[in-house]
Amino acid sequence: MVLNRFFTISPPSGKTVPPESVPGEYRRLRRRTFWGVTVAYSLYYVCRMALSVVKQPLIDDGILSAGELGLISSAFMFVYAVGKFMNGFIADYCNIRRFMATGLLISALINLVLGVLGWVGGSSTALIFIVFAVLWGVNGWAQSMGAPPGVISLSRWFPLAERGTWYSIFSSTPYIGKSLTMIVVGALIGVLGWESGFLLAAVCGLIGAAIVVIFVSDTPESRGLPSIQDLSGEKKTEVDTLPTRQLHRWVLKNPGIWVIALSSAFIYITQYAVSNWGVLFLQKSKGFSIESGATVIGLSEAFGIAGTILAGWLSDKVFKGNRAKPVIISGLVCFLSLGLFLFTKGGAVLNTLYVSLYSLSIGVVYCIVAGLMALDIVPRKATGAALGIVGISSYVAAGIQDIASGFIIQGSAAAGSADFDFTAVSLFWLSACLISFILPVIGWKHLAGGRPSDFSGRSSGKETKESDN
Repeated sequence: MVLNRFFTISPPSGKTVPPESVPGEYRRLRRRTFWGVTVAYSLYYVCRMALSVVKQPLIDDGILSAGELGLISSAFMFVYAVGKFMNGFIADYCNIRRFMATGLLISALINLVLGVLGWVGGSSTALIFIVFAVLWGVNGWAQSMGAPPGVISLSRWFPLAERGTWYSIFSSTPYIGKSLTMIVVGALIGVLGWESGFLLAAVCGLIGAAIVVIFVSDTPESRGLPSIQDLSGEKKTEVDTLPTRQLHRWVLKNPGIWVIALSSAFIYITQYAVSNWGVLFLQKSKGFSIESGATVIGLSEAFGIAGTILAGWLSDKVFKGNRAKPVIISGLVCFLSLGLFLFTKGGAVLNTLYVSLYSLSIGVVYCIVAGLMALDIVPRKATGAALGIVGISSYVAAGIQDIASGFIIQGSAAAGSADFDFTAVSLFWLSACLISFILPVIGWKHLAGGRPSDFSGRSSGKETKESDN
């Protein structure tokens, strides 16, 4: 009960902001909240990506095999999937500031323990595998406490007319975190060993938790401001008065959400394949060092930032709210560039070009399919629920990918050899990429159905238009 009270959404403040100060105070708090959750969520990713960079040292030192690393990564993904589903629904009721900070603090502590474990040493490889799997699984739950409050903050602080643009910026945070991890953590590991990667991730997580506590506000009402509808002049509808639990039931029955969830699953297969195995692929298939391989993947992740930001502009301004057209165009570019990366040779420049173009285009697909499409068809109070459904589908698929990729890669080597053949796993990754952008286009009718105005079976074109931003 104490824990429940700690995370409960903040009540309205007893002190209200004077009317003449409302616009300025709203802009100030909104800006602090947005950049607080954005920076913090990028640091969430540092705490989840450290393992991806240290795979080769762990294999070379005989601590863990590729198959075991796949199982450890999948433990994270499966727990994360369940956690994101549950925490998506829970976060709709929660104080986003406390919820987000708690998850990042736990994740930082887990990274700290793994780093210290490496320095202490002396344990059997079987025990290390169990400890890594259990702790990385717990990290999956902690990580699932990051995205829901981040996205919900957009719903609580931004009007519908602006949400698409700001969401596209927030969606760039995974790429910022991945890029930071690959470049900085990769360089540090090359000098100080794999343990230092986990320790640096822990420091970043602690900094992120402090940023949330200092800068993020739960709701406008908790800071003495009017509701977002009153602040923006949005007309409240019957949907806004319905209980959150009723909205959650409707979201679960919406076929459009499940089309998005399935499409997002394939996006995450190909996306996490490159993020989690890209450095190893460059080392074993193309002869890169760990530092140069991490730099190539890290630099490419930065282009995902541009892709997610570009997604909002493309779908809102260029294609006038049509989500399918930018998805199919970007998907084709994504498919071709990933194919070049996986099946051609070349040095650092060419490989950086291929995988950067891939990251740019998959960033557009990811932002529109896994984000904007879902937000378009659900009410504000059910944002977390939609994110939870998409999340569990995406990360179950990512977990299956890690197991499948790990054992396909391990099975491609001759007995006792660490020389891998990536042909089979590359075809697996490329096929997932193709399906990821074909599905939402085929299922567009379900997505274009919009939101029902009264949840009794009738749809409202007006509401669909308002939410299509």
